[in-house]
Amino acid sequence: MLRTTSGYTGGTAPDPTYRRMGDHTEAVEVEYDPARVTYGELLELFWASHDPRAQAWSRQYRNAVFTHSEDQHRQALAARGRFPGARTDVERAGPFYPAEDYHQKYLLQQVPELLAELRARYPAGADWHRGTAAARVNGYLGGHGDPAQLARELDLLGLSPTGQERLRAVVGGERR
Repeated sequence: MLRTTSGYTGGTAPDPTYRRMGDHTEAVEVEYDPARVTYGELLELFWASHDPRAQAWSRQYRNAVFTHSEDQHRQALAARGRFPGARTDVERAGPFYPAEDYHQKYLLQQVPELLAELRARYPAGADWHRGTAAARVNGYLGGHGDPAQLARELDLLGLSPTGQERLRAVVGGERR
């Protein structure tokens, strides 16, 4: 994945926020390079990361896939079909509204020294959370990736030697 952005979609209310969401659903926008990962592979990750049969207790937190083309829609419906009784919605994507900064890269925000390093790379007010490095570091902090994978891309993340060591410690299983 190149970038991920937390936000809101699937509703009709203009300019939703966390406190004024209206009929929108919290969602993650995923930007990816189809030469490196297919839409089908992303769908596999999605279906493996939640219980498609779980009943959503509100529209805000429902399970949904928002598609951007006829091919994506077809693939998402076919994937959902592998789960009898699935309650995950498959809908055409509408406007996506990025969430407030404090909702972006939540796990990264829990490690202030890494957050400060990545934020320092962007001018004040810029979308620091839209960078690939922020997405990758947040993913590692969430347990997605292993030490070998981190070793291959650590120099690309733009962290100081201290930041690199901190991230290595987390990925290696040491306390955060």
